Amino acid sequence: MSTHIAFPPSISVSLSDLAKMIDHSLLHPTMTDAEIASGLAIAAKYKVATACVKPYAISQALAALEGTGVAVCPVIGFPAGNSSTKVKVFEATQAAEAGGSEIDMVINIGKALGGDWEYVAAEIQAVNAAVTAKGAILKVIFENDFLGREEMVKLCRICSDIGVAFVKTSTGYGFVKQKSGEYNYKGATLPDLVLMRENSKKEVQIKAAGGVRTLDDLLRVRALGVTRVGATATEAILEEAMKRGIGETKVEVKVLPPQDGGAIQGGY
Repeated sequence: MSTHIAFPPSISVSLSDLAKMIDHSLLHPTMTDAEIASGLAIAAKYKVATACVKPYAISQALAALEGTGVAVCPVIGFPAGNSSTKVKVFEATQAAEAGGSEIDMVINIGKALGGDWEYVAAEIQAVNAAVTAKGAILKVIFENDFLGREEMVKLCRICSDIGVAFVKTSTGYGFVKQKSGEYNYKGATLPDLVLMRENSKKEVQIKAAGGVRTLDDLLRVRALGVTRVGATATEAILEEAMKRGIGETKVEVKVLPPQDGGAIQGGY
């Protein structure tokens, strides 16, 4: 499928355009407060869109990012999505009240796979209502590695009907047991991103998470209509952009076709 994805030869971007596509991810479960502080300094230095943090780190992030123009994006029901709807609503409300302006929530994956779409839709609706009531926006994480094409399409349509701000591919931690017995995952793949863009209303934005590690990765997903990515390689991506002559004035930059069969491999 990936061989049929058509990329424009180039796109016009500035350094700020690229930086504001990035949610700098600080979500690994082993991260200490000192490591989070280092990550927040990177988010502030490059003036990315948001720093994506675990809920307990909201206050730390707000203090570190004050005056930088970088928003704070807590995650909810992360990474497995198994909390009850009531708990997700409570957690999302608390996160928004604490200063999270964008909330990333994981759906109930088992309910989606079981076809209980009434439950899935009601949960997304409830969390979206809670978040928007506090002046924040919701990004809905599908965890595509666990899903088939039909489930992804259904989720895009549900989220479009509800009117969420973003649909998002992955947590970065959705590892699937392979035939070898090892666990791995693909994260954001180009075919999945095309599918999500085609099946979401134009008002719903797309976030690619899991494996966007290079400038070329970022340019490719932007060319497909993705407006936000989750990344830990923020510094490397934006330093490479500057090395290629991308500054505050828009320039034409080549979009190179992928060399790996179309999948953006890996995770946060």
